[in-house]
Amino acid sequence: MAAERGARRLLSTSSFWLCCLLLLGRRAPAAAAARSGSPPQSPGSSIRTFTPFYFLVEPADTLSTRGSSVVLNCSAYSEPSPKIEWKKDGTFLNLVSDDRRQLLPDGSLFISNVVHSKHNKPDEGYYQCVATVESLGTIVSRTAKLTVAGLPRFASQPEHSSVYAGDSAILNCEVNTDLVPFVRWEQNRQPLLLDDRVLKLPSGTLVISNTTEGDGGLYRCIVESGGPPKYSDEAELKVLPGSKVTSNLVFLKQPSSLVRVIGQNAVLPCVASGLPLPTIRWMKNEDALDTESSERLVLLAGGSLEISDITEDDAGTYFCVADNGNETIEAQAELTVQAQPEFLKQPTNIYAHESMDIVFECEVTGKPTPTVKWVKNGDMVIPSDYFKIVKEHNLQVLGLVKSDEGFYQCIAENDVGNAQAGAQLIILEHAPATSGPLPSAPRDVVASLVSTRFIKLTWRTPASDPHGDNLTYSVFYTKEGITRERVENTSHPGEMQVTIQNLMPATVYIFRVMAHNKHGSGESSAPLRVETQPEVQLPGPAPNIRAYATSPTSITVTWETPLSGNGEIQNYKLYYMEKGTDKEQDVDVSSHSHTINGLKKYTEYSFRVVAYNKHGPGVSTQDVAVQTLSDVPSAAPQNLSLEVRNSKSIMIHWQPPPLATQNGQITGYKIRYRKASRKSDVTETLVPGTQLSQLIEGLDRGTEYNFRVAALTANGTGPATDWLSAETFESDLDETRVPEVPSSLHVRPLVTSIVVSWTPPENQNIVVRGYAIGYGIGSPHAQTIKVDYKQRYYTIENLDPSSHYVITLKAFNNVGEGIPLYESAVTRPHTDTSEVDLFVINAPYTPVPDPTPMMPPVGVQASILSHDTIRITWADNSLPKHQKITDSRYYTVRWKTNIPANTKYKNANATTLSYLVTGLKANTLYEFSVMVTKGRRSSTWSMTAHGTTFELVPTSPPKDVTVVSKEGKPRTIIVNWQPPSEANGKITGYIIYYSTDVNAEIHDWVIEPVVGNRLTHQIQELTLDTPYYFKIQARNSKGMGPMSDAVQFRTPKADSSDKMPNDQASGSAGKGSRLPDLGSDYKTPMSGSNSPHGSPTSPLDSNMLLVVIISVGVITIVVVVIIAIFCTRRTTSHQKKKRAACKSVNGSHKYKGNAKDVKPPDLWIHHERLELKPIDKSPDPNPIMTDTPIPRNSQDITPVDNSMDSNIHQRRNSYRGHESEDSMSTLAGRRGMRPKMMMPFDSQPPQQSIRNTPSTDTMPASSSQTCCTDHQDPEGATGSSYLASSQEEDSGQSLPTAHVRPSHPLKSFAVPAIPPPGPPTYDPALPSTPLLSQQALNHHIHSMKTASIGTLGRSRPPMPVVVPSAPEVQETTRMLEDSESSYEPDELTKEMAHLEGLMKDLNAITTA
Repeated sequence: MAAERGARRLLSTSSFWLCCLLLLGRRAPAAAAARSGSPPQSPGSSIRTFTPFYFLVEPADTLSTRGSSVVLNCSAYSEPSPKIEWKKDGTFLNLVSDDRRQLLPDGSLFISNVVHSKHNKPDEGYYQCVATVESLGTIVSRTAKLTVAGLPRFASQPEHSSVYAGDSAILNCEVNTDLVPFVRWEQNRQPLLLDDRVLKLPSGTLVISNTTEGDGGLYRCIVESGGPPKYSDEAELKVLPGSKVTSNLVFLKQPSSLVRVIGQNAVLPCVASGLPLPTIRWMKNEDALDTESSERLVLLAGGSLEISDITEDDAGTYFCVADNGNETIEAQAELTVQAQPEFLKQPTNIYAHESMDIVFECEVTGKPTPTVKWVKNGDMVIPSDYFKIVKEHNLQVLGLVKSDEGFYQCIAENDVGNAQAGAQLIILEHAPATSGPLPSAPRDVVASLVSTRFIKLTWRTPASDPHGDNLTYSVFYTKEGITRERVENTSHPGEMQVTIQNLMPATVYIFRVMAHNKHGSGESSAPLRVETQPEVQLPGPAPNIRAYATSPTSITVTWETPLSGNGEIQNYKLYYMEKGTDKEQDVDVSSHSHTINGLKKYTEYSFRVVAYNKHGPGVSTQDVAVQTLSDVPSAAPQNLSLEVRNSKSIMIHWQPPPLATQNGQITGYKIRYRKASRKSDVTETLVPGTQLSQLIEGLDRGTEYNFRVAALTANGTGPATDWLSAETFESDLDETRVPEVPSSLHVRPLVTSIVVSWTPPENQNIVVRGYAIGYGIGSPHAQTIKVDYKQRYYTIENLDPSSHYVITLKAFNNVGEGIPLYESAVTRPHTDTSEVDLFVINAPYTPVPDPTPMMPPVGVQASILSHDTIRITWADNSLPKHQKITDSRYYTVRWKTNIPANTKYKNANATTLSYLVTGLKANTLYEFSVMVTKGRRSSTWSMTAHGTTFELVPTSPPKDVTVVSKEGKPRTIIVNWQPPSEANGKITGYIIYYSTDVNAEIHDWVIEPVVGNRLTHQIQELTLDTPYYFKIQARNSKGMGPMSDAVQFRTPKADSSDKMPNDQASGSAGKGSRLPDLGSDYKTPMSGSNSPHGSPTSPLDSNMLLVVIISVGVITIVVVVIIAIFCTRRTTSHQKKKRAACKSVNGSHKYKGNAKDVKPPDLWIHHERLELKPIDKSPDPNPIMTDTPIPRNSQDITPVDNSMDSNIHQRRNSYRGHESEDSMSTLAGRRGMRPKMMMPFDSQPPQQSIRNTPSTDTMPASSSQTCCTDHQDPEGATGSSYLASSQEEDSGQSLPTAHVRPSHPLKSFAVPAIPPPGPPTYDPALPSTPLLSQQALNHHIHSMKTASIGTLGRSRPPMPVVVPSAPEVQETTRMLEDSESSYEPDELTKEMAHLEGLMKDLNAITTA
């Protein structure tokens, strides 16, 4: 060791001086300097030395027994002393709070009282020692495996036999492989001494050769593995006198194939028997072995061959040949030799500067071929663009940065073991330059040649040194956006160009150049950005790629040269990956075929090949998949169980071996069984591979049988299970009903225990499979213990003194439990010192169970703490009353939820009487149970406790959101959805958000609440041919969950028959056009909103209310005067009849002419008259406004058919409350509105038309005349705003202009302002409205503020309403003086009554 370290120092010194010479000569590239073992002595470097840091002792693989103590050695050297930690199975151990594991002063790990059971193996596993020195780094040791020997089980035991003197004898004693070192033999209960005639084989079998009379006696084998010794059955060996009779030559023990590691010993057993006595010789690969002259080959007792200190050359096939002169027999076995990983070249320490490239070299050998991984400061190195594995095992680091400094370790591993070797990397800092001028930045740095994989840079000398003959240059480059910078140095002084290789095509790189003189490094040039060319000259795919399996662990892949190589192919890279994984591996290949070894058996892999030329990698081939060959299973079937059916049959059940160990398609199972009482023939049964049970029939009554099962593939039979025993019934019993009550029950109380004994039921014809004993203080249901059907007594332990216990006993079988038998007993007080005697009944049939099971924990409670945490507490009756744990017992808590039904249990260990279970799902019911383990004893699972975690807000949005249009109602849509997958509680409702702008703030979306757990909802009154976006949010008792993604839906276009004038899609249809088909569910929008979806309006401005009151008063006075004039002039009876008809109950108009002239009132400016259409009023207390389109010209007005009359009257009745409306939720119905009324005006036949003055913008309005009392909306007869459009119209236009729909479908419509009166101009050719169609010059138009959906729920300023001024009396008189109508005095009285009603309505409006 000292010589090796001295050689390393000499090598480091030589490397140091060589590096210095290279740097002083300015000729060595940076990479060469980086590989130096000593610090470069360049002017710009500060020197640091390597710190010795290595392991003196590393942990070794260890075999231990349960309950024993184990020390895993570890010691590391460093200055200062390192901190030692331990990992188990890749996770750091917390040794501070561990009372069984502790760290020894030298760094070794001490484990006391090793714990190991069937369900709990906390100590068995892989351990690794981790040494850390602050500010220096971390190193990890090799991984050591700690194996804990299982419970002793005899696979075979010695049996009675006889042998002739001089012959050989065999006594079998097969135990678990890991327990063989603990096996010893006794003869006549005395230890047996082994010699060259008496041999114990590695399997535990005893071989006695050249037997003598003294070899006779009773033999047994003993397993001592830390606990009480385990004894086998005793077998008698009889030595008979020599016989002259010949007997056939047979093998008592044949050799079996072995796998050994270099340096170990191997024993190939071979024992033959026969008369005459045989001689044994050995051969290897047809060559005879000389066991007499060889020091490593020894012939043991009986003829077995021992090979010491195995080498790789010892591998091969060995033949054991037995010959007695009469006959010859032979047997063969294969010896496979494996080798642990060994380093041929270890990584060495490296000095380097930032931006340099380095390579750590590592060469390993071993059998099977080891895999290599790299670790930096204890953490795995993940290959990337800057950390690459080159030449199979070497680690290349490109573009060093300061954080790359530390300790790097090469870890080699195969099936035999693992090893590690490490080296240190030091990043040197540039020291301040020496005195003297430094060069300035190189000039004119350009990329003179740009290719796909390389770039050539050229530059001019710095301005500070125009000649630059003694300058060297460094080119620093990096990918754009990457902080790592690599460096390339010029090859000799004065050279002003460099070629950067191994770049990626179509990638942007940043370059800068720096000059160096004897004083140090100068300034850097400005960054140069260059993009490589896209790849064009790359090889094509390799044709005819084929892959075929050559063995269960290897596959060979072949291919041919690419047809389009684009130059000489330099090498190939073969990629392969196991099916079902995403980790692809690769290997460099220079030929056209390669064999991948070390693969998994009977596993599918995919392969592809990429060819490389001087430009880089070419096009990959298609993946080819192939499966490794199958092999015999490497594990036995699982969960073998036996069920005794009757006196002659036993049912066997099992499960296949683990999938990873099947190594092929399971073609069948081999069942072997035999009688357990004596040496008997083994019977074999084969069953198909799909069958997992078999009924074995034809057995003997009351006989114990041993069974074992092995799995078969096409390659052979795998390992078998351990022998499992079951005994057939003495007679066929009935199991169609439960057992009867036991015939007797006796209890004997002691201080802390009660001995229970019983006799079986009197009816012996019913199957009894066991007994259930229940007990507890005052109640027998607190605890239950089940025992075997053969047992006749049981001791209940860990009871309280002086306590009254009730005990129940029930027999059970597969049908169920029988009738219980009750007994009670009081345990004795502590002061009772009377002798405890044994209470045994039917001793031959009552074996004491070993070990006695512990009492399960009681009082298990689940306390819910949060939505994902539950605390489990329990009590342990086997502890003292203060419940203090003083021994090494521990508790196992298991839990699961029944949703889904196949959920597996999760387990956790605890050393206290409580455990905090975290990571649970919200609002989920869990069940918990606890068991206790102490040494080899474990209890059954306790009674279960249940707990439901608290609710949590939904953590996922509603799913499967869909939007569809309702058939026949294009403005109504139906939203459907499904509950969130993670509701975390009961869903109490949903909120639907919708908008026409998907990017709008969420508070600007319309809100639609849905109460309860409904999964569908309808939304009405949407705008036609408009895209809407919908989101849904779920809520439970804890709050709102996340929103779903926006779902887009465009409302359909209206049919041609449904379209409005001027393409308006909503509002009332005018006279001469069809109303849109809105369906029976449609509710006419009313006032109170200025948007299509019902935004609430603001209260009336107080100033406007004053204007309304004054205007109405003036109008009333004028109307009274007009009526008085009419009444004096119209006295004819014909006129009286017409006026009486006009006063009809239903309020319909009747004009001059016959009955067919009756027309429904509307809002359109008709060619015969102007009238105000009554607006329907819904019973809904919160009506909304509708927009009423007005035609632009007379061509837009078409006559309406008489079939519409009834519809109009029906709507009027609906307004009066005679019909109910559908209460389907609409946006309108959800807004707070106030009631509205309609103002009536008497209509007259048109006399003259009013023409706009040329200097005034057109401000249209509509009016209606009726002789029936009705109500009018004071905010205007129409719900559509046309302020903007009307002001933009040409002043010469003679007809009023309807408002054009706003561009945004969710923007509100404004209430139209009615222009004030002005000097009218009459046109006899056009219809006119004498009272309202007037305008004035320079009159102020009141502005109208519109509300949008985004302002829902916010406060709004009052909305003004413009009311027309009353016309002057002179104008009114002149308009009406040609009228033929007159009123009688009684009619005038009625009209005055109507006017009083009008005033009341106006007062209601002003107070609303």
